Amino acid sequence: MFGEAFVKRVDAEFYLKNGDSGDADIGEGTIQSPTALLSGYSHSLSKLHILLQQTSQSTHQGRPETVKVHTYSSILERVCALVHLECGCEVRNKLPPVAALELRSVDLQSPRNNKEHHTQEMGLKRLIVRRGQSFVLQLHFNRSFHFGKDYLTFVAETGPAPMELLGTRATFSLTQARKGNVWSASDFTTDTNSLLVSFFTPASAVIGPYTLKIEISQGQGHSVAHPVGTFILLFNPWNAEDEVYLPSEILLQEYIMMDYGFVYKGHERFITAWPWNYGQFEEDIIDICFEILDKSLYFLENPSKDYSQRNDPVYVCRVVSAMINSNDDSGVLQGNWGEDYSRGVSPLEWNGSVAILRQWSARGKQPVKFGQCWVFAAVMCTVMRCLGVPTRVVSNFRSAHNMDGNLTIDTYFDQNAEMLPIQKRDKIWNFHVWNECWMIRKDLPPGYNGWQVLDPTPQQTSNGLFCCGPASVKAVREGEVHLPYDTPFVYAEVNADEVIWLFRNGQAQEILVHNTSSIGKEISTKMVGSDQRQNITGSYKYPEGSPEERSVFMKASRKMLSPRRASSPFLDLLGSRGSQDQPAQLQLHLAKTPEWGHDLMLKLHARRVPDRVHPRGPIRLVVRFSAQALLHQGDTREPLWRQTVHLDLDFGEEIQWPLLLPYENYRNKLTDEKLIRVSGIAKVEDTGRSLLVLKDISLEPPHLSIEVPKRAEVGKALRVHITLINTLTVALSNCMMVLEGSGLIDGQIYNNIGTLVAGHTIQIQLDLYPIKTGPRQLQVLISSNEIKEIKGYKDIFVAASRAS
Repeated sequence: MFGEAFVKRVDAEFYLKNGDSGDADIGEGTIQSPTALLSGYSHSLSKLHILLQQTSQSTHQGRPETVKVHTYSSILERVCALVHLECGCEVRNKLPPVAALELRSVDLQSPRNNKEHHTQEMGLKRLIVRRGQSFVLQLHFNRSFHFGKDYLTFVAETGPAPMELLGTRATFSLTQARKGNVWSASDFTTDTNSLLVSFFTPASAVIGPYTLKIEISQGQGHSVAHPVGTFILLFNPWNAEDEVYLPSEILLQEYIMMDYGFVYKGHERFITAWPWNYGQFEEDIIDICFEILDKSLYFLENPSKDYSQRNDPVYVCRVVSAMINSNDDSGVLQGNWGEDYSRGVSPLEWNGSVAILRQWSARGKQPVKFGQCWVFAAVMCTVMRCLGVPTRVVSNFRSAHNMDGNLTIDTYFDQNAEMLPIQKRDKIWNFHVWNECWMIRKDLPPGYNGWQVLDPTPQQTSNGLFCCGPASVKAVREGEVHLPYDTPFVYAEVNADEVIWLFRNGQAQEILVHNTSSIGKEISTKMVGSDQRQNITGSYKYPEGSPEERSVFMKASRKMLSPRRASSPFLDLLGSRGSQDQPAQLQLHLAKTPEWGHDLMLKLHARRVPDRVHPRGPIRLVVRFSAQALLHQGDTREPLWRQTVHLDLDFGEEIQWPLLLPYENYRNKLTDEKLIRVSGIAKVEDTGRSLLVLKDISLEPPHLSIEVPKRAEVGKALRVHITLINTLTVALSNCMMVLEGSGLIDGQIYNNIGTLVAGHTIQIQLDLYPIKTGPRQLQVLISSNEIKEIKGYKDIFVAASRAS
């Protein structure tokens, strides 16, 4: 009889698995009444439900009991039908009803997931993951989950009005295996009343904060929704399917994970490494980054459309480039290239991005005062690294600001060697700083992936907003200036020609210099894995004077210039490599290292060379010198020093003439940048022709030294020794010290150290308590009324606490 065999088999299986055969039995050969048979069936059916649950779990955990699941299931259906025939009643109605599945709690597994997604530095309290990579959640229910009986559907949403059509809403059901690069929940395992589920987001998903909910149903019944939690989704440069994929762990550690670095400032011959705290992993910075996106004009105009485009790194980079400056919107920084910073903070007094971003967020998204190019670029680097786009800061020395696109920058001097403050938009900045972001450019022809220039400094508009880029570095090098975005402007920054004119009687009368190689010098970024500077000029242009450089220049000129200017004579002028035939060569050299607060010693080196007018004879020169304070944007102040020298040069003769620029001449007359331009115009008495000689000088501030013990541990006092010697001949008044360093200090430490007398030394000791392990950098800035930028840094490796 099938019924007796069924009961015995179920009892035996149950005993093997659980050690208890139960108290229901049907004696062999005994004729049972329908009531007794029904009772035996009911007990066995209950056991069968348990066996089904146990074998289902074993199957999902990888044990080969799939056959038993199907066997028990088929037996269950047959027995229910048999009992209905033999007993005349429905056994299902006698069994205890299965409770509806309810979600009781969720474990987002943040520590595990964040570590696997390289976001653990942002904290472990909330879930922060990268797109195109799986993460796991553990769901706890009121009872065991039955796959095939219980149906789970997940909904992930981001943005103000999520829609699947816009890619801001995704609906997906629990499956046994993931299929393709789509939103999915799969590869689950069960344990008692919990379910461990692997979630996957496509590598093209919209980045941003998401909410996740679950809809639970049994069969075709009504579904009940439960909130699961929230998570933040970022770009994933570790994933080959992501458009920001960077196939080098060493580069990823530098351009994503490194939270400090250097910005290079000064002059091409006096390059200064300026330490900067990017701080992209400070816990609130990621929220501020998305606040920046949510304050853009694109978002305010059409929030849903803006969110739908946040899967595209090209789009996101352009938005951030516009939002770092405040020219069009509620951007982060207000620029100031003047000399009055009384209503804010001098750009020279910032140590890092964290304080700037926090101030912007805390003060109602009002622009922070003030920034200049290196501050704009450093803050953008923080935002882009936080969002998951490999980013670095790049400095271009003698950077052209060519607004009319004619590839020439005109500068004017009078006969007294004074650089004239003629109002013009085209200038040569001493240096300019921008960003490079790494990405695939699907919007360009093949061959232009990789580093892309983005410039948040408000120089000119692009599609109506003050932003710049992304412009492919490869396109700049090859002169493909027709490719978006803003490639002609970037090309001119590193390739324009410089034409210096002698200005007399109200007009430019004589070309003193036509220099084809003075723009775009020493293009620099931090070297990977080192504190050293890397010269990357070769990635922007071919070697100056090479056939390739000439060919690319001519190609770019024809594309950028109007038909009249693109004529052959004009291009010949632009591409000219020749120099005027002059009877002498003049150079200015520094006799010793220029220090602020000391007299400056220079030497004029003059050498007589043959020319067409005076092939061999002697010449007489009258050289008029002028010194002016040089501003960052290339402008100058009124002359602070003048001197005239008379030279007689025989053929082949070389002489060196000493020049003294006293400290009292430039004291209180320089800008915060402490730059001086010394100019000389020599007039040949016999012919009236003029020669120009230039020297830009960057004055070195006093040296700051920082000493720490060799071993640093998390949570353990780290004694820091800071020493400053005032090598100046004047006192430094109102000295303020600011310390900053992600992982070392929470925020900033301020210390008012008063006045430092000339020639005296100040020593400061204080204890820090490191917060995070790994390589860290302590940045120290001491500013005073006299000098705004006495900076130093110390690299520190922090070990885990021995007690832990």
